[in-house]
Amino acid sequence: MANKKILQDKNSYGKSRPWQQKKLENLRYAEYLSILLYKKAHKVQGCADVLRFRKLPDGSMKLYQTWFCKSRLCPLCNWRRSMKNSGQLKKIVAEAHKQQPTGRFIFLTLTERNAVDGADLRLRLRALTQAFNKLIRYKKIVKNLLGYVRSTEITTNENGTYHQHLHVLLFVKNVYFKGSENYLSQVDWTDLWQKALRSSYKPIVNVEAVRANNSKGKSSLLVSAQETAKYQVKSADYMTDDDNRNQKVVDDLEQALAGTRQIGYGGLLKQIKKQLRLDDADNGDLVNVDGEKIAELTEAELIVAKWDQQRKNYLVW
Repeated sequence: MANKKILQDKNSYGKSRPWQQKKLENLRYAEYLSILLYKKAHKVQGCADVLRFRKLPDGSMKLYQTWFCKSRLCPLCNWRRSMKNSGQLKKIVAEAHKQQPTGRFIFLTLTERNAVDGADLRLRLRALTQAFNKLIRYKKIVKNLLGYVRSTEITTNENGTYHQHLHVLLFVKNVYFKGSENYLSQVDWTDLWQKALRSSYKPIVNVEAVRANNSKGKSSLLVSAQETAKYQVKSADYMTDDDNRNQKVVDDLEQALAGTRQIGYGGLLKQIKKQLRLDDADNGDLVNVDGEKIAELTEAELIVAKWDQQRKNYLVW
């Protein structure tokens, strides 16, 4: 065993991919599921135990084959989903600009008051989606809306409550920014969101036009797309030093997220997703996350790494 090498898998920028970290978190998550008597605990524990890579001509590696459990909170699967969502969204946004070159993007964050516990979170997540579906049908919005992608994010608070909110990337006609009859201010968005939520309080809403580049020279559209495509729940929220708290959070989130979707597309962006034949990130292929086809392997090109429980790392065989 000593002569086996530890897996070194780097992306195109030379940064190591976090296989070891994500697998360790996956095993801890599986342990919580086992304590909570979830039947899928054993299945989650076996997630990505064996990784098969193709060695490319430039010396880099591309994941070729493994088995993912696809559990909603699995740190390994969520990492891969985030990569897939981000890659798909970049392709969809690029195609949207080709089809509607004068269209503009708006980044919207929609919040509501915190859920007090897991049962409340389950109800509020469904109400949040229903409120959003109402919002985008209002005349003031729909007249200039070309398409959208929305994602749900949940953060946990130390007092046991949950902060559920939506990130939305809206693709609008250029006339949206011309004239008071088309443009919606932050106050307008807040009023419309309050109406959709049917809330007695003013919810916090953030809206900003997506520009070509931000002050650091990075694409503002890319930043917004990455924000929309990121993890629904960060593993750090249920991987704290308090195991009892972590178990409660995992149980709450497992119950609340059952049957929900992280990302939804609408309008032109949904049509483009179909045109590009992009599969479902929630239940689709988490191996080939960039969508690039690779040829069948010869034995010489194949690199196999297996999780070693004693050394707590992937070893290349």
